[in-house]
Amino acid sequence: MGEDRDTHRLFDDWPEKYERWFTTSVGKLVRKYEGDLLAEFLQPKEGEEILDAGSGTGVFTLDILERGARVTGLDISLPMLKHSARKCRDYPLYPVAGDMIALPFKNNYFDKAISVTALEFIPDAGRAVQELFRVVKPGGIVVVATLNSLSPWAARRSQNAKQEHTIFESVVFRSPDDLRRIVPLSGVIKTAIHFLPDIDPARAEIIEQKGKAENLDTGAFVAGCWEKPRDVTR
Repeated sequence: MGEDRDTHRLFDDWPEKYERWFTTSVGKLVRKYEGDLLAEFLQPKEGEEILDAGSGTGVFTLDILERGARVTGLDISLPMLKHSARKCRDYPLYPVAGDMIALPFKNNYFDKAISVTALEFIPDAGRAVQELFRVVKPGGIVVVATLNSLSPWAARRSQNAKQEHTIFESVVFRSPDDLRRIVPLSGVIKTAIHFLPDIDPARAEIIEQKGKAENLDTGAFVAGCWEKPRDVTR
């Protein structure tokens, strides 16, 4: 999921922690709203060949597989890949060890590509996104989601990382405008997770719906969706 050869070490001890977080009350809410936005953008269909770049433990990979698509899950961390392979063993998931800035696939191979919370660990985000577009067929969809620098979550994560030396010490938070600069094409960018980590779960839905209705750009999770131009063949 990153450019640095040692980046994978950040994630080798992370799979269980990452999965456990999504079982917490806030984690479940985050999982739902992020998953809803990704499904809106990607719209996976039966029989499609989809690349999940930086697939991690397969949290969102499983959603794609359950829609009937075939997924190639690429990650730089072998423990992450093994975890996702176990989780998705009943589905057509093809795990591949690799780096997002040099995808080991030919041009125009996939129907669609998605990358979720991997871009923040890649300093050269533009190169990684170019690779996603390269391997997608003309007219195909590319979805990229990352952690939003405009969100209060970003400040909290950065502060906690300095105190506890967590994985977020290496994160590059990016804003919706950063994504627009990285992908100079017409697309759609939205954010999700407008509530704070210590929210009362009973209030989270109200706050989330309000943020969505007002199209706020400060949600903790920012995602963009673009179509590869049909006159591009590589």
